[in-house]
Formats: sequence, C-alpha cells, structure tokens
Amino acid sequence: MIPETRHGGLIAQRHQGVWRGALIEGPSGVGKSDLALRALEAGFRLVADDRTVVFVAGGRLYGKAPDTLAGLIEVRGLGVVTNTALPFCEVAVVIRCVERPDAVERLPEPRFERIEGVSIPMFDLWPREPAAPLKIGRIMQSLGVAL
Repeated sequence: MIPETRHGGLIAQRHQGVWRGALIEGPSGVGKSDLALRALEAGFRLVADDRTVVFVAGGRLYGKAPDTLAGLIEVRGLGVVTNTALPFCEVAVVIRCVERPDAVERLPEPRFERIEGVSIPMFDLWPREPAAPLKIGRIMQSLGVAL
C-alpha cells in the first residue's frame, strides 16, 4: 500500500516515553505553519511542515515528513528554514484549522476522522489565536496522550 500524503504539518509531545502528535490541517494560507512555529516555542517538537506522510503500523497511525521536506519549516516573511525534527511520531489528534474564530464551537461534540482506516479524534481551532498552541496541549492532555 502506498502511504498517503496529507496537506498539513505534524507536531509532537512526549508522553510516557512515546512521541504523540497533532496533525495540523486546513486550507492554504490559514496559518498552519505559523501555529506549528508557535507550538515549537510552547514545547512541542516538529515532525513535518506543509506535508505529512501518514502510515499505519500495529493498528496505529503514524506520520513523518516527506524526505524532501524533513527538518524544514516555513516562516512567512523569512522563508523556509531548518529546524531539528523528529523522524516520525504517532498521530493522536487532528487539528482542523478554521479561517475565523467564530467557526470554532464553544462546546463541541466529539468528532473523529478516519485516516488510513484508523479513527482519530478531530478538533477545530482558529490557528491565529494566541492561545492556540496551548489549546493543542490541553486537547492532547484531555485525550490522555500528553502531560
């Protein structure tokens, strides 16, 4: 089976010795890379920016950067820069970036997205909100996959 490439980035936190990640997806220009960059400052680690190759192993979904993009992140206004990155991690949650703050439900019902046959929790988030990286951490904490 050929691995699927998703339009989005992947950031990770270590929990109980395992790197677990948030797959950040959304329309072009919405702020995915900016959100990832701010999340790195909040203690996350980069796995992939712009494109993420997803694959299943042992019934779990994992992601990594395509070889040509490994260790790179776009910084709008500066360009593409190098950044230390993890080779891969398990995908624990999908963060769907929305274009307006009012597009995020205040108290959403649980939602899931099926990727490569694996059901992954999914949350909407406005990426330009100052607290967005912290919210990703809280989401992962609420799922029991981060500290």
